[in-house]
Amino acid sequence: MSVVLEDEARRLRLRPPVAADAEPLYAAVRESMHTVGRWMSWCHAGYALGDVKDWIARCEASWAGEGDREFGIFDAKSGEPLGCAGINQINHVHDFGNLGYWVRASRERRGVAHAAARAIARYGFAELGLARLEIVVHPDNAASRRVAEKVGARFEAIARNRLVFKARPTDAAVYALIPADIL
Repeated sequence: MSVVLEDEARRLRLRPPVAADAEPLYAAVRESMHTVGRWMSWCHAGYALGDVKDWIARCEASWAGEGDREFGIFDAKSGEPLGCAGINQINHVHDFGNLGYWVRASRERRGVAHAAARAIARYGFAELGLARLEIVVHPDNAASRRVAEKVGARFEAIARNRLVFKARPTDAAVYALIPADIL
């Protein structure tokens, strides 16, 4: 798990999460319940420190094999956790995966998600050999849709019942990136 990415301006450091990140990431999640929680079912009032620790353990296991590639997003100078981003649901038969991201409430609207998504997309294409990345978001999540568009992803469809959100199937806006869009 020695992969470390930086954004083009070198203001962000992206790396796999480690056990020592649990409490700072938990604080970032708790701060963001009213923003991130609107769109991501895992971010809810009952979210606990143990949930972060479990997620970090799953990330470590994924990094040990060919599974998901999740990154913590950290301020390059202070080390403060700003959110997380990564590639999950990787399909090695058809070389594609889902690109996802979230940013803590106090650091939204500062280009963090865009810079992180761009760095991780480049990693996915150059290092993992993926041919396609999908960004799948709730149709009403305007902020995530703007990030997808800004990073160069093309809107492809509103896919019916593509996401399970708060235990119910829901439609999703599907965007896609291919290497030519970003490299």
